[in-house]
Amino acid sequence: MKPVVHSHRLRVRYSETDRMGVVYHTNYLNWFEVGRTEFIRHADLTYRQLEEKGVLLPLTDAAISYKKPAKYDDEVEVRTHVSEITPVRLTFSYEIVRVEDDELLVTGSTMHVFTNASFRPIRLSRTEPEVYAWLEKQHKGGE
Repeated sequence: MKPVVHSHRLRVRYSETDRMGVVYHTNYLNWFEVGRTEFIRHADLTYRQLEEKGVLLPLTDAAISYKKPAKYDDEVEVRTHVSEITPVRLTFSYEIVRVEDDELLVTGSTMHVFTNASFRPIRLSRTEPEVYAWLEKQHKGGE
């Protein structure tokens, strides 16, 4: 079973590049966040609504591998999927590709822990069972 992949397109802005017109490396992590946010939005839920329910998703780990550079005015696609989920942790994986030629530019992952507003770990499967079930379903391929 392949996990459900959500795609979100964006265009490289001049402010995201260096003098050579190449995307500055930390911007890819920002794009990972865009991918996560839009992924969650597909559950008809926003990060804001999740936080209003008392559930936070602080980042605990991030990994990134640069393959080829994105450049100013490229249209890129952030492909996001749930690569691992437990009642207390969630890992997203990402691919960033250039739309024009489907060239793989960057891969990476971010790990998050489910916490309450005091940053104490919680079991999402108990706190928000519907949200947990949806995330688990995305991980298992939407079945």
